[in-house]
Amino acid sequence: MSDYIVEMKHITKRFPGIVANDDVSLGIKKGEIFALLGENGAGKSTLMSILSGMYEPDEGEIYIRGEKVQISSPNHAAKLNIGMVHQHFKLVSDYTITENITLGIEPIKKFAGLFPYVDIRNANRKIEELSKNFGLEVDPTKKIADLTVSMQQRVEILKVLYREAEILIFDEPTAVLTPQEIDFLLGIIEGLRNGGKTIILITHKLEEIKKVADRCAVLNKGKLIDVLDVKKTPVNLMAQLMVGREVNFESEKVPAQFKEEVLKVEHLTVKNEDGFEVVKDVSFTIHSGEIFAIAGVADNGQVEIADTIAGLTKVSGGKILLEGKDITNESIRNRTETGISYIPEDRQSFGLVLDFDLSTNLALKQYYREPFSSKGILNKEEFEQFGSNMIDKYDIRSGQGIKTQVRSMSGGNQQKAIIAREIELQSPLMIFVQPTRGVDIGAIENIHRMMIQERDKGKAVLLISLELDEIMNVADTIGVIYNGQLQKIASSESLTTNEVGEYMMGAKHE
Repeated sequence: MSDYIVEMKHITKRFPGIVANDDVSLGIKKGEIFALLGENGAGKSTLMSILSGMYEPDEGEIYIRGEKVQISSPNHAAKLNIGMVHQHFKLVSDYTITENITLGIEPIKKFAGLFPYVDIRNANRKIEELSKNFGLEVDPTKKIADLTVSMQQRVEILKVLYREAEILIFDEPTAVLTPQEIDFLLGIIEGLRNGGKTIILITHKLEEIKKVADRCAVLNKGKLIDVLDVKKTPVNLMAQLMVGREVNFESEKVPAQFKEEVLKVEHLTVKNEDGFEVVKDVSFTIHSGEIFAIAGVADNGQVEIADTIAGLTKVSGGKILLEGKDITNESIRNRTETGISYIPEDRQSFGLVLDFDLSTNLALKQYYREPFSSKGILNKEEFEQFGSNMIDKYDIRSGQGIKTQVRSMSGGNQQKAIIAREIELQSPLMIFVQPTRGVDIGAIENIHRMMIQERDKGKAVLLISLELDEIMNVADTIGVIYNGQLQKIASSESLTTNEVGEYMMGAKHE
């Protein structure tokens, strides 16, 4: 009898222009948390998509509970008690939680023994009980469209538990969660393991692996580098194996040289769709050569500030001045033309057109200008030349180069594409909202370096981040927000992490 509940032997998977998995062999023990660690595009998700039946390998064998299997579809994987919680949720927004969880396996009863109907009431009761048993409490009658991101993730987990999965695969489960939600989810994952489930965790976050994983496999460019005992392996060695070089966790930067004022926000007030004030009388300035970061717990108004400056959200009160020009009521394109680059929080909804190729996405902010177009006619060669240069300059990994459909790229490489496009605009003001969410440690190091380089070129940088370590690492000035109001604005050198945390929680006031 095999020691492993899952064995993958000599797995190879090719896509046009790329070998996603190159002769990978690993075994996973029953009841352990096994992490797959690697850079964006290292082949982690592809390997687990093979295990969950979304792809079939070009070469290699899979054994489940010691028996050789050929997993032909996600339904086949479900019959083998394998379930995958995907990074980008696969839910129908207009359906209720119960309707999503039971989709395809609806409980059917017959009225008067003749007329079939879906027994939704009984399904609601079962799902409510299931959610309570696993600490994932939800209201089964709520629609997906009305749920927060973290609640939608609970639904994805319940979906695989409802199908009685014993082997649960989590693909970048914390990429879109706040720090508090991350701690809650990691607790759930440990609880599932303690309840006898086998957990496979796809991630590039070393601190999460250290908290919960038993062993981890490191992938680099499709190859298996090593399988490590997590407790015995230092973080810096994991990082080095993952990116193939030493990683510097602290950003190197010279003291900031503040110059002229670039952005001035005066008494900004913003209301949400329900008419509630989410930003309340906020004022601050950012200078050329300054990284100004807004720190805060999620949903305290910081994203609304960025969206309002970029033009995605309307101003309810106050003014926004860019290099002395009032842009409070300008269109998004006029703001871009005036000098704003914007990396949004939600890269898929607001940063990219997923069904366009990479070269088109990289030129989205400039396609109507020369040399990309002349007299309304697009210059395809210029798109391709520019795209190829950006791929090389920003290390954007894509299977078919500039012709790659952006939807098929890893989340981290989608983020690199947006950052490349926005930095190349060379705008006086650059707004970064959660720029390192869902990207690997090597890419985080590069993004921080690029932000500091732009500052040193004289750009004004506004950083919105939920990662306090990131803010303390790169910011020159920190504004701390709580309940829509700025509690404190000070130089990063004059604040400790604990002080910022106290302001973030509303426990300390100016």
